[in-house]
Amino acid sequence: MSEAPPPSILVLHDGAAGNRRQALALAEAWGLPFRELALAPRAPWRWAAPRRLPGVGFAFGDAFAEVLARPPAVAVGCGRQAALATRLLRERGAKAVQILHPRLPTAQWDVVVLPAHDGVHGGNVVTLHGSLNPIDDAWLVRQREAHAALGAAPGPITALLVGGPTDDSDWDRHALDGILELLLRWGQRDGGTLWVVTSRRTPRTMRRQIAHAMADRAHVWTDDADGPNPYAGILAWADRLVVTPDSANLISEAAATNAPLWIAVPRYNRGRIRHLVAHAIDSGRARPFGPEAATWRVTPWRESARVADSLRPWVMDAIAARDQSIAAPGGRGSDGSAASMASAAG
Repeated sequence: MSEAPPPSILVLHDGAAGNRRQALALAEAWGLPFRELALAPRAPWRWAAPRRLPGVGFAFGDAFAEVLARPPAVAVGCGRQAALATRLLRERGAKAVQILHPRLPTAQWDVVVLPAHDGVHGGNVVTLHGSLNPIDDAWLVRQREAHAALGAAPGPITALLVGGPTDDSDWDRHALDGILELLLRWGQRDGGTLWVVTSRRTPRTMRRQIAHAMADRAHVWTDDADGPNPYAGILAWADRLVVTPDSANLISEAAATNAPLWIAVPRYNRGRIRHLVAHAIDSGRARPFGPEAATWRVTPWRESARVADSLRPWVMDAIAARDQSIAAPGGRGSDGSAASMASAAG
């Protein structure tokens, strides 16, 4: 029985939720079969990634060594560990797509997908507003079906999505007090249902602050003790979304819905995230959070589909070329041993 061909598209990540979500979003947007591989980075190579060290073929364990021996047509990776993996696969003949800046010259990958607010340009650089995510109209329909009970609540459904302070967005508990107070004023004036949903990055002290301030006044989710995470359902059902200003992923996912979006306390931002928030507001996709709550017609950000469409012809050509190579006499069904790669020096 003949050996199955290597995958056309291989998605690589280190298991971190944000990296996995972005890599899968791009692959899924192509609508083509793909295989997913969670890397198992080992010391010392994981410390240096995406730079090479001697014996780099051992960096990610046996499963990746097998992939190196029989590379895909297209490798898609997100994050620093995946940047090393896609770099190695490119050396074995795969076309390499790297999401997020690899902190090395981008010419070492075929395509590098970066947020526009990074300010990086180049012939092989594709930019987008914010970050890749799976949210489109079909996703929203599925989440409404999966979280039907949320939609039965009185409207308008207004949700605050909370990230956490960062070096470039150092809002604090006093800023959070003001956000929560304004949210409650919206609810008192407009009625409906209020939600506050925190994230993994929300400090524990702020979770307690939210739970205390909003007790019996809003639905609050801070961790699994509050039940299943309603985040996806909130994105699908909310009539109005408010987000803290710190997270490109949070802002991008809220902006991909059909709901009007407000960004709280943008004055705390600096650096790259400031540029993303400014674009969201200047383009009309979002407004600064304030007393005014009138909604408006929005155009959702669907950056995953846009980036995928721009790369689709290139991906199809890469798959066709790989398939032709395999079909040719002496073609590369298996063009290298794990042992030979493991001995490669950086």
